[in-house]
Amino acid sequence: MKLDLAAYDRDGFLVLKDFLLAADCDALQARAAELIAAFDPGPARTVFSTRDQGHARDRYFRESGDTIRFFFEEEATDQPVPLALNKIGHALHDLDPVFDRVSRSPKIAGLADALGFARPLLLQSMYLFKQPHIGGEVGWHQDATYLNTRPSTVTGFWIALDDADRDNGCLMALPGGHRGPLRQRFHLAGGALMTDTLDATPWPNLPLRGFA
Repeated sequence: MKLDLAAYDRDGFLVLKDFLLAADCDALQARAAELIAAFDPGPARTVFSTRDQGHARDRYFRESGDTIRFFFEEEATDQPVPLALNKIGHALHDLDPVFDRVSRSPKIAGLADALGFARPLLLQSMYLFKQPHIGGEVGWHQDATYLNTRPSTVTGFWIALDDADRDNGCLMALPGGHRGPLRQRFHLAGGALMTDTLDATPWPNLPLRGFA
């Protein structure tokens, strides 16, 4: 696989058009629909919010790293489940055969190798929804805030299963933003998850890139 590694080093990301086969995207969507159909939320619905991090106080979220769990959008807990979910996480790649097959496919492994990963570790997977007309704002953030290593090596592979643009929820990035300091760290302390501010440097005023 031939990549523009100079652009990756400069910008901190690469956009790879049609990276997965349409059949793989369809399979992941179909499997997610099956998981949702089998899910019974019961009376308690954990809301995932990047604004107040209230989910961090919820044991259902804190213990989701090695299982498959469902998280709801803000102000959508009275909606039908398929229209109210924010995401499914966080061990789909380990526990579900369809997500495992795609996550550990030769194509993904080849991409990791081409980027120079010596010993890549699949740590977390999420199936993100962009529900129409609802949903809390997701502000600028760094993945290393939540998946912290020394030195920082966390790298996200974001795959649009539907056509994505600025109007329906594409991923946004700050070119070169990876060169700045780690601003926050989300971690466990005293039995509770909390966010510490490490550097209050404002986000750079750079042109935005939308991944369509």
